[in-house]
Amino acid sequence: MNQPIKGGRGVNALPFVAPSVVILFIWMIVPLVMTLWFSFQRYNLLSPELSGFVGLSNYSFLLTDSSLWIAMANTLLLVGGVLAITVVGGTLLAVLFDQEFFGSKIARLLAIAPFFVMPTVSALIWKNLLMHPVNGVSAAIARALGLQPVDWFGQWPLFSVVVIVAWQWLPFALLILLTALQSLDHEQKEAARMDGAGPLAVFWYIVLPHMGRAIKVVVMIETIFFLSIFAEIYVTTGGGPGLASTNLTYLIYLRALLEYDIGTASAGGVIAIVLANIVAAFLVRSIARNLDA
Repeated sequence: MNQPIKGGRGVNALPFVAPSVVILFIWMIVPLVMTLWFSFQRYNLLSPELSGFVGLSNYSFLLTDSSLWIAMANTLLLVGGVLAITVVGGTLLAVLFDQEFFGSKIARLLAIAPFFVMPTVSALIWKNLLMHPVNGVSAAIARALGLQPVDWFGQWPLFSVVVIVAWQWLPFALLILLTALQSLDHEQKEAARMDGAGPLAVFWYIVLPHMGRAIKVVVMIETIFFLSIFAEIYVTTGGGPGLASTNLTYLIYLRALLEYDIGTASAGGVIAIVLANIVAAFLVRSIARNLDA
C-alpha cells in the first residue's frame, strides 16, 4: 500500500515543469535565432531569388545610414520625455491623492482609468477629438481665444506622441507611487511638522526618499515598454513628417513591411534587442544596489 508523501518531500518536480519550460524556451529562442539568421542574409520580399549570405553588410548599411541615428535620437527623446512627465507628474499626483478630500475615491478611479485604454484607441482619441487642427478641442479653444489653431502632428509630431503616451502611462506611475506612499508612517510627517518643518521640507526629506525605490521601479518598467512604442506613432504621425517622429521600432517596421527588406530590418531588430538589454541590465542593477543598501 502506497504511503502518502508528507510535505511534498521526495517528489521530483522536473517532469511537471519541463514541458512548460521547453515550450517557453522554444517560443523565445526561435524568433531570436531567425532574426539573427536573416540579419546576415540579403533577403528582400520583392526579389526573393536574390538572396544569400552577406555577413555584416546589413549592419554596416544601417550604421552608416542617417535614418538609424535619427530614429535612435527620437527614441531617446521619446523615452526621456515620457519618463519626465510620468515620474514627476505621478509623484505630485501621488502626494495629492494621498490626502483625504471630498470625492477622493472617485478622483483616484478617474485618474487611473486612462491606463486601461488601448494604445490604438488612445491615439485615435487624441488625433481626432483633442489635437485635430480643425475639429479638435484644442483648435476650438484656440479659436475662442482668438489664436491660430496648431497642427500638432504636422508642427510638433514627436512632442504630440510624447503627450499621448504620457497621458496613458501617467496613471501607472500614479498607481505604483501612491501605493508606496501609503506605506509611509504618517507619524514621521507629523513629528517633522511639530519640529517646524514646512510642507516642502517634509516632501524633500521624508516623502521623496521613501518613494525612491518605487520611482526606480517605475523608471525600469516604463523604459522597457517605451523602447517599443509603435501604435501611437502608426496611428497619428506615421513616423513623419519625414523621420521627425520615427523611433527605432517604427524604423524596423518601415524597412520590413514597407520596403520589404527583411535582412536590414532584422539587423535593426538585433540592434534594438542589444540596446534594450543594455538598458534593462543597467536599470535592474541599479535597483538591486538600492535594495541591498
